[in-house]
Amino acid sequence: MAMSIAPASGPAPALPDSRHLRHRLMAAGVAVALAGAAVAAVPGLAGVRERFAAASPGWLAAALVLELGSCLAFVAVFRGVFAPRLAWGQSYHLGMAAQGTNVLLPSGGASGLALGAWVLSRMGVPAAQLGVRGVAFFVVTSAVNFATVAVVGTALAVGLLAGDLPLALTAGPALLAAVAMAVVAVGPGRLPVPHGAGGRADRILVAVHTALSGGIREAGRLLAGGNPLIVAGAIGYMFFDVAALGAAFAAVASLPSIGLLLVAYVVGQLGGLLPVPGGVGGADGGLIAALVIYGIPLGEAAAAVLAYRAFQLGLPALLGTLAVTRLPGVLSAGPDGASSARQAPVGPVPIAAASGAPVA
Repeated sequence: MAMSIAPASGPAPALPDSRHLRHRLMAAGVAVALAGAAVAAVPGLAGVRERFAAASPGWLAAALVLELGSCLAFVAVFRGVFAPRLAWGQSYHLGMAAQGTNVLLPSGGASGLALGAWVLSRMGVPAAQLGVRGVAFFVVTSAVNFATVAVVGTALAVGLLAGDLPLALTAGPALLAAVAMAVVAVGPGRLPVPHGAGGRADRILVAVHTALSGGIREAGRLLAGGNPLIVAGAIGYMFFDVAALGAAFAAVASLPSIGLLLVAYVVGQLGGLLPVPGGVGGADGGLIAALVIYGIPLGEAAAAVLAYRAFQLGLPALLGTLAVTRLPGVLSAGPDGASSARQAPVGPVPIAAASGAPVA
C-alpha cells in the first residue's frame, strides 16, 4: 500500500497551543531552579554551588552541542520510522515538536508520539498504520537502551570494562535486559487474539492487538533492513545524550568510567516516566540515585545531573516550542515542502501487517 501524505478532509482540530507550551516551559524552568536550590540546601551537598562556579565553559559548551546531536538524531529516527519520504524541513518541525512535547507534557514519551501521529493523520496517513509505526518507534528506540545494558553490564561483570561492582549491579541488569528483549522478540506470535461479540470494547482490543503485534514485527523488519537513518538515529538519540551527561560530569567533576555511566544512565532514566514537567524531580532523582548506587559520590552526581538536565530539558523544550508554531505550515504544505496544491504521494512505505506479511 502506498502511503500518501495528503490533507485529511473535514475541519482540523486545533493544534497544540504554543502559549500553553510556553507556560509549561516557564514552569519547567522554575522547577529546575527550585530543584537546584533544594539540592544545594541539602546537608552534604554544599559543594554543588562551588562546582558550578568552577565549571569548565568548554565542557558545558560540549554538553550543549552533544544534546543538540541527540535532538537531531531523534528527528532522524522519527522521520525514518513514520514518514521516510517526508521533506526534511517538515520532518524537522514535526520531530522537534514531538520531542518538545515529550519534555513539557511527559507521559513516558507518549505525548510527543501522539502529537506526531495526529499531524500525520491530518496529512492522510491511516490511523492503523500510525498505531503500528508508533509501537515500532518505541521498540526501535528502546532496543538501543536494552542492548546497551545487556552488552555493557556483561562486560562489567566479566571484567572487560573497569568497574568494581557487585554482580547484582552488572550481570543483574544485563540479564533482565536480555530477557526483556527475548520476550519482545517472541511476543507477536504469542499475543492472544481478542474474541468477542464485536462491541466497542472488542474493537479497541483488536486495534491494540494489531498495533502491538504489527508494531513489534515492523520494528524487527526496520532494524533488520539496516536503514542507516533509523539505526544511526536510534543509536545517536541515546549515545549523544549519554555523551552530554559525560560532558557535564567533566565540566563540574570528573568523568566516571564509560561502562558505569552507560548502565547507570539507562537505569536512572526510569524516573522520567513520572508525569511532571520535563520529568523534573523524577528523572533527576532517579538518575542521581542510580549514579550513587553505581559508586559516584553524591555531590558529583547531583552537580553533573543538574548541569546535564539544563541542556537535556531546555534545548528540546525551546526548539520544540518553536517547532509547534510551524506545524500549521507543515499541515498546509506538500511532502516536498510545496503548497498543498502541488502535493504528491510520499511514495510506498511497506508496513508489516499484524499477520507479519509486508503490505506493498
